[in-house]
Amino acid sequence: MGNVKIAVIGLGYVGLPLARLFSTRFETVGYDLNTQRVEALMAGHDATLEVPDSLLQEAIAKHGFRCTSRLDDIAGCNFYVVAVPTPVDRNNTPDLTPLLGASETVGKVISKGNIVVYESTVYPGVTEDECIPVIERVSGLKFNEDFYAGYSPERINPGDKEHTVENILKITSGSTPEAADIIDKVYNSVLKNGTHKAPSIKVAEAAKVIENSQRDINIAFVNELSKIFSLMGIDTKDVLDAAGTKWNFIKMSPGLVGGHCISVDPCYLAHCAQRLGYNPEIILAGRRMNDGMGAYVANQTVKLMLKKGIQVLHSRVIIMGFTFKENCPDVRNTRIIDIYHALQEYNVNITIYDPWANPAVVKKEYGIDIVSELPSDRFDCAIVAVGHREFRKHEVDIDAILKPVHVIYDVKGIMPREIIDGRL
Repeated sequence: MGNVKIAVIGLGYVGLPLARLFSTRFETVGYDLNTQRVEALMAGHDATLEVPDSLLQEAIAKHGFRCTSRLDDIAGCNFYVVAVPTPVDRNNTPDLTPLLGASETVGKVISKGNIVVYESTVYPGVTEDECIPVIERVSGLKFNEDFYAGYSPERINPGDKEHTVENILKITSGSTPEAADIIDKVYNSVLKNGTHKAPSIKVAEAAKVIENSQRDINIAFVNELSKIFSLMGIDTKDVLDAAGTKWNFIKMSPGLVGGHCISVDPCYLAHCAQRLGYNPEIILAGRRMNDGMGAYVANQTVKLMLKKGIQVLHSRVIIMGFTFKENCPDVRNTRIIDIYHALQEYNVNITIYDPWANPAVVKKEYGIDIVSELPSDRFDCAIVAVGHREFRKHEVDIDAILKPVHVIYDVKGIMPREIIDGRL
């Protein structure tokens, strides 16, 4: 592989764990435009909690890993990895702005013989049709003559300490057979479970975008089942537990679908299909179903309150959890905000409690206040919206914060059945 020097561009949930891992084998520099983020990382702390401080500090002290916001610091590298976000706009249209910006960055520092690998989730064709031309324009180099490219889709699952980057099987690909071999060897050298080398960059891009689209559709199906069984007076979990005894039944649970992967990737795939003149009915139907679950939870909760004779107007409701998933501080694209907005229409007083989320980040991103400590107030209703371990282990005394007549709605199905009034 020669003298590989790696620069990872984008030090978020994907880029930092990968850069830390690469540093155990290669000279590695992490690059990010956020100077505060860089300073915190060089001080040995990852606010996303994806890389334990002990591992980060070891990478810096033992392996020479460093983070920077200076372009000159990555100019001497020869293997560039782009791991920036690929969000959607308000119309659920792919926003490639961060990706194209990162491509400009690569174009300013890439040299002849170098390789650039993209990890950001995209639809098939983005790497070669959108990103590479930017690098060519900025660098003046010619693709597949002066530099080469690859795609190795990220598979980071925030908060998951089992399926970390070094433990997963990773897809790799390259723009030429020779580049594909080099990229595959670089990744293989740090992965415990190896790689799957896809035959082309477009195949690797397509594989990534369908992984989470499949999960989105499956969750939409069980969300629809939950609505049907609720009308029938049947507990959805009981039905799924029974059906799950069949050997080939896919076990899924109903819930809110947020975050930067499962709820976003289908939009990229749908966008690509529509550009080709095909309307992806199942993908879009799944998105519509999942996008409506926050309002559904709020409406079901209000119905339960009315059945118990609780005055909804100006009632006090606590939402437990705000992050997009459990045991993770990430609030990007959290669908708990949909519950909040739907409840606002009933003129209730809402308190959001989350021991994992950063209140300052929530205020900046959503313009609302949350609390990190359990309030001492008494509430008419509690919605358990996120399955944080503090809630699963019942470390929170929910009875202590509720009035004698109250409603508990369990979105995640983690509370004792005998104390709840409803759940998905």
